[in-house]
Amino acid sequence: MSDGKLQMAPTRDGFGEGLVELGRLNSNVVVLSADLTDSTRAGWFKKEFPDRFFGFGVAEQDMFGTASGFALMGKIPFACTFGVFASGRAWDQIRISIAYMKLDVKIGGTHGGVSVGGDGATHQALEEIALMRILPNMTVVVPADAIEAKKATIEAASIKGPVYIRLGRNPAPIISKSEDLFKIGKANILREGRGLSIFACGHMVYESILACDMLAKDGIKARLVNLHTPKPIDKDAVINAARDTGAIVTVEEHTVAGGFGSAIAEVAIQNCPVPVKMVGIQDRFGISGEPDELFEYFGLRAKNVVKSAKEALAMKR
Repeated sequence: MSDGKLQMAPTRDGFGEGLVELGRLNSNVVVLSADLTDSTRAGWFKKEFPDRFFGFGVAEQDMFGTASGFALMGKIPFACTFGVFASGRAWDQIRISIAYMKLDVKIGGTHGGVSVGGDGATHQALEEIALMRILPNMTVVVPADAIEAKKATIEAASIKGPVYIRLGRNPAPIISKSEDLFKIGKANILREGRGLSIFACGHMVYESILACDMLAKDGIKARLVNLHTPKPIDKDAVINAARDTGAIVTVEEHTVAGGFGSAIAEVAIQNCPVPVKMVGIQDRFGISGEPDELFEYFGLRAKNVVKSAKEALAMKR
């Protein structure tokens, strides 16, 4: 996933850095972990603020119930575990004890997507964008790199209500800078273009950058949008892209059913219907393998984005 020149870091590292910075800024921030303290990078907070860290073992449901209690007491709890466990095993607790009550619980869901690699289908979260975004009051953020993950973590503390941050395990290219504008709920346009629009999130932003370069060689100038917040979605960014370019491609390391692409299509079809092609996991579970192999196997490469872009252009014509 790298050309050997880019700096690499897992987005979970940005989450860990953000937790530590928040701990220094706000004494009300507490961190909860369900047996995965090192994997979620919550251990970085634990090392500096041991009295504000709480471990729960393999008890995700208890962790989120306790997080809701902390929020009711005026604390800002960050509860972290693998995305599959947060969105699956503890979905009922998140729905009733957190989202229904609109509590200030922030959820770090690591190991999202097939880039988890060898852990395989049981640990590759491919459905959590869909499961989290359908919950009323929930904000969902999918950072493109570690820098964005740190920014998202810090900003999440100031947002009223629950926030889910999707994080990755493996190193991913650093494509943004510390000084770049980042605001939850506001998309970033990375490339201007009028031929068609490509919306991407998470690790797929980098693949989409490569795809734009490939399309440019064929004379196609694509608008590239890093839509790091599937909910609340930046409706203006979607509507403007549909009106300006007339075709959309969505790119996600997640199932296309109900996920990132679906969120964009919902906005487009109700406001400015245009052809939409979705690049992502096609209605199936993951498998074990090296991250690069799995990106190839599941069609998550730049070449797959290019193929869908040309199909969208053909539909547009």
